[in-house]
Amino acid sequence: MSLSTPVSRRELRHTRAIDIRAFARDDGLWDLDAHITDIKVKDTLLASGQRPGGQPLHDLWLRITVDHQLTIVAAEAVSDAVPYPGFCNTIGPAYAQLVGLNLMKGFRQELKQRLAGIAGCTHLTELAQILPTAAVQAFASDVWPTHDTASVTPQASTQPFQLDRCHALRTDGGAVAQFYPRWAATPGAGV
Repeated sequence: MSLSTPVSRRELRHTRAIDIRAFARDDGLWDLDAHITDIKVKDTLLASGQRPGGQPLHDLWLRITVDHQLTIVAAEAVSDAVPYPGFCNTIGPAYAQLVGLNLMKGFRQELKQRLAGIAGCTHLTELAQILPTAAVQAFASDVWPTHDTASVTPQASTQPFQLDRCHALRTDGGAVAQFYPRWAATPGAGV
């Protein structure tokens, strides 16, 4: 399924691309390499000078290294293209403040407290906000089982991590009743 056909003729002016790649490391840790670019189609006049169309206004990288509990053990940020060279690209070291945070335990709130506003780069901080769900996707099946472990180990008593974390996998819903019947709750039973 795709979006509906636009109701009016349109012309592309700007592209923001976000790419996150997860790497399992030989030492048991994981790297999440996040990359964001902003590219204007036409030449853009900035306070710092002319930026030719097709060249990035922002070309930013953020790498975090996490353990199997999703605690950040290392972080670095690099700015390859910025609108204000010599200024924007000096904030990278501030992202070391992410070390010690856990992606699943209040991460977004702590991120804002440490790196919002002038304490960080708006774009890098925004990019960091999507790392928890990217990490969950990376860990699914590889680190955490995505099936009901009861089918493998009948005595298993741990509910699969993904249940009750999204609309489709709510324990009082049809998907859980079909694919994880042991964990299905009766609708309206207070789950």
